[in-house]
Amino acid sequence: MERRHILISGAALAVLAAGGGVGLLWRAGQAEDTFEADARGVFARDRILGDPDAPITIIEYSSLTCPHCAAFHADTLPTIKKNWIEEGKARLVYRHFPFDALGTYAALAANCVEGDRHFGFIDILFRNQARWTRAQDPRAAITQMAAMAGIDKASLDACVQDEDALVEIQKLREYGSEEYGIDSTPSFIINGKKLVGNQGLEKFEQALREAGAQS
Repeated sequence: MERRHILISGAALAVLAAGGGVGLLWRAGQAEDTFEADARGVFARDRILGDPDAPITIIEYSSLTCPHCAAFHADTLPTIKKNWIEEGKARLVYRHFPFDALGTYAALAANCVEGDRHFGFIDILFRNQARWTRAQDPRAAITQMAAMAGIDKASLDACVQDEDALVEIQKLREYGSEEYGIDSTPSFIINGKKLVGNQGLEKFEQALREAGAQS
């Protein structure tokens, strides 16, 4: 599980803001009533994979630079998609929970991709995590992958400079910390119950079955 801040080269990671600056933007900017969750803890602006009316809600808190998150997306999520999400039994809400500047930049880039391609681009970033996180210029590597998702460099550059998008990522991150006690990634809220870490398919499906029995 990823818990600590990771020190990355500043030259590679000149991102919009970090830490307190983002919090100040939130507190000085957007009204609380624009960020109200429903009974399952889902916001109107959340990205959802699967049937919006599925009885089980999985809220995933992940960082795109977290290797344990990448392992979950490689080893566990494909079966969850097949057996639960595609069958209409569960829906996945993905929320960014970055711990470092590069993770924040990647989250901003991922949010530039709309619709079904959004989750596809997240999969691309996780599958190629070792490549772009270790690249001499990580942002350039992300730009190349964004082009594969149909986002040209000019559009990506404009998108990742959007202060409101940065505020939203930080706001959802702080909501996860305050509402659910999220402090590591990956962490999941399954119909209100927290599951921490990449626990493997068997334990994850057990949690889904328990949630289904109670829904």
